[in-house]
Formats: sequence, C-alpha cells, structure tokens
Amino acid sequence: MGTTAIWIVVAVVAVLVIAGVVLLGRKQRHNRLHSKAEQIREEVQERAAHVDRRAALADETAAKARAAKAEADAKAAEAARLQDRAAGLHSEASSTREELEAQRAHADSIDPKVKREDNASEDFTGEANPNAAPASGRAPA
Repeated sequence: MGTTAIWIVVAVVAVLVIAGVVLLGRKQRHNRLHSKAEQIREEVQERAAHVDRRAALADETAAKARAAKAEADAKAAEAARLQDRAAGLHSEASSTREELEAQRAHADSIDPKVKREDNASEDFTGEANPNAAPASGRAPA
C-alpha cells in the first residue's frame, strides 16, 4: 500500500476514534443527565410526600378549627338561652315577690292583732285596744 492509502486509513481510523470519543462522551453526558433527572424526581417525590403530609395536617387542623368554632357557637347559643332563662326566672321571682308582698299586706290589713299605720289596733274581738294611742296622738286618760 502506498503512503496515501496509509494516510487515508490513519485518517479514517482517526475519524472513527474521534467519533467514538464523541459518542462515548455524549453517552456519558446522557447517562449523567439521566442520573441527575432521576435524582431530581426522587427529591420531588420525597418533597411531594412531605407536602402531602403538611396538607393533610392543614386539613386536620382546619377540621379541628371548624369543630371548635361549632362548639363555641353551640356554647354561645347555650349561654344566650341560659341568660334568657335566667332573665325570665328573675322576672318571675320579682313578680312572685310582689304578689307575696301584696298578700302579706292584705293579711296585715285584715289581722286585728297587727298595728296599723295610724297606731290603732284591735284585738280579734273587734274592740279597741285600751293601751293603743288614740288617733289624735293623745295618751288615754
């Protein structure tokens, strides 16, 4: 073979070696990028699981907040109902006291043994009490 043929063979071999190196470099780069992409996917999956747990915790906390609010609303309604009932009972007690006082006053007014405001009293026979001061304010003689 001639020198030209040797140079052609060397050139072809050199081109093939260069192409092989380039292809090998591309394959390594491709593998490296693929590994990095897989690593990123794993991190994303881990973080997504963490985010899902946080979202579940947020949902649970929101549910607890709604339950607490419902309980507070129920307690507020119960407190309002009890206040209304207490006000009604106070009103009823006051009214009953007034009725009792009126009955007591009536009993005092019909009881002959109870002194009246004019300081006159009668015993149960209807006779005037000789020890009572007369209405004029003078003592009996």
